[in-house]
Amino acid sequence: MASSPRAACLIGWPAAHSRSPIIHNYWLKQLGIPGNYGIEAVPPEGFAEFVAQLASRGYAGANVTIPHKEHALVLSQPDARASAVGAANTLWFDGATLRSTNTDVEGFIGNLDASAPGWDRAEEALVLGAGGSSRAVLFGLLDRGIKAIHLVNRTMERAQTLAAQFGDKVQPLAWGRAVEVMPRAGLLVNTTSLGQKGQPPLELSLDALPSSATVADLVYVPLVTPLLATAQARKLKTADGLGMLLHQAVRGFELWFGQRPQVTPELRALVEMDLTR
Repeated sequence: MASSPRAACLIGWPAAHSRSPIIHNYWLKQLGIPGNYGIEAVPPEGFAEFVAQLASRGYAGANVTIPHKEHALVLSQPDARASAVGAANTLWFDGATLRSTNTDVEGFIGNLDASAPGWDRAEEALVLGAGGSSRAVLFGLLDRGIKAIHLVNRTMERAQTLAAQFGDKVQPLAWGRAVEVMPRAGLLVNTTSLGQKGQPPLELSLDALPSSATVADLVYVPLVTPLLATAQARKLKTADGLGMLLHQAVRGFELWFGQRPQVTPELRALVEMDLTR
């Protein structure tokens, strides 16, 4: 690793709400690495030019968030994960080549491993939502060996289209039929914005889930969503959205700054404090 300070950033539009600088700058300080992580608010029409100038602006790489993830894929050399998910959230330089990946996959899986050990003993999973986040979840679950995934979405056509991209192990299902597969689901994942602060509630009974099931919610504002509160009341294992946010940041930091950081209780408490201010 070069001795001169390195820099990375988050590119989004808007981007000011991101907690990524808290995470990465904490790790830089903790590991004693000279560097900085900042935010770059870049509108869609300026994204390609900004990425082309990434190195000349002094950046070793970047995170990419809404609405740039699909465009980032086109402007870089994606790995298998980014290609399969159809979106990139992490850019880094391999020599002069700009490469990309999607760390939402390992963020989701890493958070489950940390929060609910043994979750992958489930043979079937129920996934709510067929948006961009759902792609990363589906890839991660299939990669981990889940045998059947029931993909539920309010728009059936969208669920069918996404399921077709991942093969026969992913079966689309109408939203109102979710309860039918719950008795067989060892894992339930909410990838929608329902239950998020300012969004409509996620109205879904968990009574039919087995007592051994794990419930994961990608929403992290509020920290304990109504879905997770209901699961915890039933004493089910849970994994929250903040955990995924923290774990997805690990690989990007390692690619840019050369050391693999750890997700610690101290870091989580720091981000929690910012979220609840």
